[in-house]
Amino acid sequence: METSAYAKDCPSRQILDRIGDTWSVLIVVMLADGPHRYTELAKRIEGVSPKMLTQTLRGLERDGLLSRTVHPVVPPRVDYALTSLGQSLYALVEGLEKWAEAHIDDVQAARVAYDAYSAK
Repeated sequence: METSAYAKDCPSRQILDRIGDTWSVLIVVMLADGPHRYTELAKRIEGVSPKMLTQTLRGLERDGLLSRTVHPVVPPRVDYALTSLGQSLYALVEGLEKWAEAHIDDVQAARVAYDAYSAK
């Protein structure tokens, strides 16, 4: 099957949509240092609603990027971890994270300049 992310119905576009959303990127980056529980993810990723975090985790699990391990204890304990496929994605996402952190001042300056010009 030939794929093209530019084709509307191409499965590769669905993958780009998944890995290009903010919550997926943050989850992959966080899980790169090892397994985490749902509550740890929710506390660290500010602004994500419980519904969106759950949906994103399920989507990443469905796509084979993370695993969900339920431990038979009371109260129940669930850990999320990157699979080998998820780790290979992290190798790419890590560069985006570093670029964003290194260039945030440049982006903010460009926004200020744009907004000042657009307001005229």
